[in-house]
Amino acid sequence: MITVVGFLLKVVLMAGVFWVTTRLVPGVDVVGNEDAPLGVTGTFLWIALMFAVVNAVVGPVVRLLSLPFILLTLGLFLLVINAALLGLTAALSDRLTVDGVGSAVVGGLILAIGGWLADQLLDR
Repeated sequence: MITVVGFLLKVVLMAGVFWVTTRLVPGVDVVGNEDAPLGVTGTFLWIALMFAVVNAVVGPVVRLLSLPFILLTLGLFLLVINAALLGLTAALSDRLTVDGVGSAVVGGLILAIGGWLADQLLDR
């Protein structure tokens, strides 16, 4: 039960990180649904949940397959993987748009830092 609560807390924190990302990165936009029961906040929660599922299902496979590139670039290729996962989430959602590779890389970097901070907050 604790892990479910921790997962839900991380999704809430990542929704906040998505909000910050849309404010800082010009090419990453979320179209909020104001008519939904939770309003625009619900849209950010839904996108954070989708990103968590994509990151949990597709992420390990992509990281394993690209392990030589990750080692060769000393981990910098993980930025490209995070950008690809963000782009895949945008492709699955009609509420999230990512304009270009540069916006995806910067957005993926902010999401990676935010996810790391959320893990650090929830582990304590």
